[in-house]
Amino acid sequence: MTEASSKTLRWHRVAAKSQLPEGRVMSVTAGVKTLALVHFDGQYVAMDNRCPHQGGPLGEGSIEKGEGGKCWIRCPWHGWDFDPLTGKPPGGHEDSGQETFPVELRDDGVYVGVPPETEHVRTSTDVVAETMVNWGLKRVFGMVGHSNLGLADAFRRQEEAGNISYIGIRHEGAASFACSGYAKLSGKPAACLSIAGPGATNLMTGLWDAKVDRAPVIACAGQVQVQVFSPFAFQDIDLHSAFAPLAKFNGLVLHASNYGETTSLAMKTAIVERDVSVMIFPDDAQTLPATDVKAGSPTGRLVPALMAPTDDVIEAAVERIHSAKRPLIVVGYGARESMKAVIDLAEDLNCPVLTTFKAKGQIPDTHPLAGGVLGRSGTPIASWFMNECDLIIAIGASFSHHTGIEPSKPIVQIDFDRMHLGKGHAVALPVWGEIGETLKGIEKKTPAKRSAVDQRKEISDRWAIWRREKERRLADNRGKGINAASVFAALTKVAPGDAVMPVDVGNNTYSFGRYFEPCGQRILMSGYLGSIGFGFPAAMGAWAAKQDFEEFRGRKIISISGDGGFGQYAMEFTTAVKYNMDITHILLNNDELGKISKEQRGGEWPVWQTSLRNPNFAEFAQSCGGLGIRVTDAAALETELQRGIEYNGPVIIEIMTDAELV
Repeated sequence: MTEASSKTLRWHRVAAKSQLPEGRVMSVTAGVKTLALVHFDGQYVAMDNRCPHQGGPLGEGSIEKGEGGKCWIRCPWHGWDFDPLTGKPPGGHEDSGQETFPVELRDDGVYVGVPPETEHVRTSTDVVAETMVNWGLKRVFGMVGHSNLGLADAFRRQEEAGNISYIGIRHEGAASFACSGYAKLSGKPAACLSIAGPGATNLMTGLWDAKVDRAPVIACAGQVQVQVFSPFAFQDIDLHSAFAPLAKFNGLVLHASNYGETTSLAMKTAIVERDVSVMIFPDDAQTLPATDVKAGSPTGRLVPALMAPTDDVIEAAVERIHSAKRPLIVVGYGARESMKAVIDLAEDLNCPVLTTFKAKGQIPDTHPLAGGVLGRSGTPIASWFMNECDLIIAIGASFSHHTGIEPSKPIVQIDFDRMHLGKGHAVALPVWGEIGETLKGIEKKTPAKRSAVDQRKEISDRWAIWRREKERRLADNRGKGINAASVFAALTKVAPGDAVMPVDVGNNTYSFGRYFEPCGQRILMSGYLGSIGFGFPAAMGAWAAKQDFEEFRGRKIISISGDGGFGQYAMEFTTAVKYNMDITHILLNNDELGKISKEQRGGEWPVWQTSLRNPNFAEFAQSCGGLGIRVTDAAALETELQRGIEYNGPVIIEIMTDAELV
């Protein structure tokens, strides 16, 4: 091309005179335009930095001699050559060569004149981002990189317009876990952004966590250019096949795609199916002009999920429920939006309500009918009532083998997911329907005469027995750290009743299930996947949901992990500091993968390779710019937990614990 027109040029200082030696080239920025600045043969020249071959940065190349002593700028990627003074190629590559821009040497440095920034031409990924916003997307977590820059710029424009908020993370796995935590709290999807290859594969674990726990998430993965799709291109793997086992929607966004419709299908699938949608964006398909392409929207595409069972099924359920003398309700995570109706049924029956571990906190332990958590992470209260009941009413529970719902008992099971009905074994009466609507139907047909006895006193007596046992455990001390009973007794006293509490995986989780008594807190877990490392990234997602939805404003985020779990994404604490996230993280440090040591001993194996070498996590928090607190004495627990919870910003409360006293 000829030298750029001098009309209405914008002049930018790009370098000091001494910054670029003779015979060298460097990348500089003039406004928003990146240029290759050349100092050759006593002259300064500025030209387009992007090599026309595959976009290599000429400013990172070198000036080298070719045949006949002629000097050329050589692209660092694939060796294409350009005249350092004109930008012309030696012939055979491109007819016109690189566009050049006027340069002026002034007293204070080297200036380049570039035309005013042209008006942005709406692109394919602008349509994608607009469609996501129309469907209600408010938050993106991710890492900007070379194969997602077009999509990243579309998200940038939406953020500048005030439509979304973006959080740049340190590891893509944290982004997908944050999306999972966001969705588990809000029920709404967030998006995670990655580059091709390793960035995309790093998303996998958090996406699987969201999938198996039915949390809606949108994954946006960059991909290499279509022209280099092959098994051997740099960072090119078959992402469509890689995501196929986990993605309910799995779409490539290509040159001929209907951008608005494809994105609408991805959003609808995530929302309606409560699942993972993946969109894959080849680099060269991200900036295609799409001036007149219409963005998609949910108008005319969504209906309320208020399906109820037929009258005969309702009548059969009522007959079984109200003929039982000692009914028992086991409530799962699937009933989290219908707990008022569940508790109303329990109060009508005067029967205990047990929860699965993932549903912990959905009924406060302070409620007179609460029976605590059932299963491996549960309490002897729940186990006792499971043994004594003559009917189990399972509501929104998916019968994990960790929960321990006794299959020999008669079971009325209510669930919206037909695949969960009778999962693993037959039940006496499977009831398919949305839980709130189903319980309304049961309430309407409740007979005047009921058979159930009042179990409230038994519940109270069983809690008294368990609390006396917990009190005795507070004194346990082997001189190797604080016992878990003391940690969670203190946390029970000081945690705000409306806190959101993401919990990691490990001994800390079992102890939390056993000892912490929720009084209204919302608890988030990696349920079916059980992935270590979930806790802190999920807390970042919960913090973001707190900003995005009025119903969560003012609620404290308190996350819990062991040292093994926190270590997986420890550097995300710097992300929390960067965005001033008000998260209090309680870290139980025993210098060990304590749960695995316990399993090795339980299987009569020697304990092997479970010890950890940790930093002082409280000092680490301080070095990152947050608050760090270390607790070594049980007597200080309440005071220090309260101090950390009251702090407005990211906090690590490192509690030195005994791996055996869980």
